[in-house]
Amino acid sequence: MNRLLTACTCLAMVLPAGGIAQTAPSKDIAAAVASPARTPANRARDAYRHPAETLAFFGVKPTQTIVEFLPSGGWYTEILAPLVKGRGHYVALVPPSQADRTRAALAEKAAVYGPSQVATIDFKTGASTIPAGSADVLLTFRNVHNLLMQDDPAVAGRVFKAFYAALKPGGVLGVVDHRLPEDMDTAREKSSGYIKRSTVIRLAREAGFKLVAESRVNANTKDTHDHPEGVWTLPPTYRLKDTDRAKYAAIGESDRFTMKFVKGR
Repeated sequence: MNRLLTACTCLAMVLPAGGIAQTAPSKDIAAAVASPARTPANRARDAYRHPAETLAFFGVKPTQTIVEFLPSGGWYTEILAPLVKGRGHYVALVPPSQADRTRAALAEKAAVYGPSQVATIDFKTGASTIPAGSADVLLTFRNVHNLLMQDDPAVAGRVFKAFYAALKPGGVLGVVDHRLPEDMDTAREKSSGYIKRSTVIRLAREAGFKLVAESRVNANTKDTHDHPEGVWTLPPTYRLKDTDRAKYAAIGESDRFTMKFVKGR
């Protein structure tokens, strides 16, 4: 019952723009999220990350070509790659320095994931090996802040333009990241892991995208956004280790915005 109430609350918190509203997760998404092949530690974090509702909000379908930018430890890969197995395509987009490691990680779970691809992107130039106009959906989960923390301030803009080039006309860019309130100092984007919603909207619009919908499915009103070690103070990182651990555990994972952008047709 608690899970049902939580799901209903999340769906009710959608802030539609451009006439687009949240839809319930499809059977395919629900099955991928519930798969016993997912690691228990990853499944335990569903309460904070709401993967079924998030993917439904982005309009993800099993027949699509889905690009995941910087999959890192593969938390969402465990859901996305099996979801499209045999019907669509999963592509991990990483810098060249991470390509071999990402290929090895995908190959290790090939029986569950099926054929998966690794594409690369050069942060210095924005050049990507993804064929232009080939992706239906491009997703980035808690990664835009990493782009803003690079020494080169132009990296984020170049990467967003690469996202735009990779997508088909009408393709979707889905962004989830740690929310920095608009009234806080923008300089904190360089060190805290939190970024402003307005910053992402600017980057996306400058690349050519249109914001069509937002959801509060990953919002967390307990997060004060001002922790000693930034977002990494909170779970699952707990950078302060045992110092005030119960306090930060009670907050949970960070407050996050969830935005859906579309490439024009």
